Amino acid sequence: MKKSLYLVLAVSLSMLALAACGNKDDQGADIDAPEGATVIEFWAAANPLQESFWNKVADEFNNSQDEIHVAVSQMRETPTSEATVQSALASDSAPTMSENINRGFASQLANSQALVPLNELDGWDDILTERNMTETVEAWEFADGNQYVLPIYSNSMQFGWRIDILKELGFEEAPRTYSEVYEVVDALKEEYPDKFLWAKSELASPDAGARWFDFFTLYAAASNGNNFIEGDSLISDDDAGQQVLEFLSNVQEQNGLLTNEASDPFETGLSIFADLGPWTFPYWAEQFPEMVYGETFVLTPPPVPDDMDTDEVNTFADSKGIVIYASATEEEQRAAMEFITWVYNNPEMDLQWFEETNMPPARDDLGTNEQFQTFLEDHPELVQYAEAVPYGVPPIDNPDFNTLQTFIGQEALNPVVTGAKDPKTAWEDMKRAIEGALQ
Repeated sequence: MKKSLYLVLAVSLSMLALAACGNKDDQGADIDAPEGATVIEFWAAANPLQESFWNKVADEFNNSQDEIHVAVSQMRETPTSEATVQSALASDSAPTMSENINRGFASQLANSQALVPLNELDGWDDILTERNMTETVEAWEFADGNQYVLPIYSNSMQFGWRIDILKELGFEEAPRTYSEVYEVVDALKEEYPDKFLWAKSELASPDAGARWFDFFTLYAAASNGNNFIEGDSLISDDDAGQQVLEFLSNVQEQNGLLTNEASDPFETGLSIFADLGPWTFPYWAEQFPEMVYGETFVLTPPPVPDDMDTDEVNTFADSKGIVIYASATEEEQRAAMEFITWVYNNPEMDLQWFEETNMPPARDDLGTNEQFQTFLEDHPELVQYAEAVPYGVPPIDNPDFNTLQTFIGQEALNPVVTGAKDPKTAWEDMKRAIEGALQ
């Protein structure tokens, strides 16, 4: 009798221990979820502002119902967030979902069937409609026709101009076309021979990541948003690509480019043109308070060839979003979609995100929705980014994007800005290298 009692007690304790171990986060801590609730693990970016936002949102969601519990933890960045995700997938310890995924990395994950096509889940179309993002998300469609990422934010890159220096040179507005830029450079070099249009050492670097903020930003504008590469196909607009290289070559011939290292060249007035994201402004508020929107600098979309319209100009979008991992059960996938729907059915959540992170939510109506007007009136430097969200082009969707973008620098951009190649030769050399890698 005693032996049977001990056996029952031991089994009961074992079951309790297993139950206690059942809901733990990626760091082994217990997750305090209601009994019977579906637990979904959400990895937030290793950015304190983003993690704080998601913790607050998850707490509010968890307190609103008992059927789903969202457990938020920080995505580790040792050595990189991408390596952390890949390691988790390899060890069967991936979360249900995570943010901080760009289109290039998503293509790697989708290639290995690690992601759920979100467009195949119930509620996808409702999210796009309720959040008013149907136009923004079009550029995120992958070559296989699926949508693997729900973009959270879109930093549609803009160019800053030192309007104070432009006015000294006799220009009341920042240039919008290539010819207008050339005119400004001529005036700049005549008045200030030691100043430059664009001071950016990365222009001479083959670094793949640098191409997002120079080549792709200018190319998106010149090509009306052409994706450059879709899957394993180079679909580049050759005329637009060569025009971008010719633009840079012409400015280089005017001695308007500085590719040597320089500390804060735009802020100090060494240069008058710079690619800027909205993350710049909190830094300026602390380090360069003299940089005042409308007085010291203004913002414009990328300059375009002379024959193009200067309204609704496309640009590169430094943008990341949410994915659901294929290792999640169907129940967890449904719960994840319910959480996403709850978050993005309420524009107040996007406003909270914008206020706390300074990164524009990926909404078509960000520049017109009254919900955001007061915030934008208080932060006029962000208006241009809000209005540019629908025109942002995300990274290419090829898993070898690092290699392919390195070719853009090595074969085309770098030799053009240093005067080593003419634009036509550089473009053909780049295409040959990329097409060889895609085969």
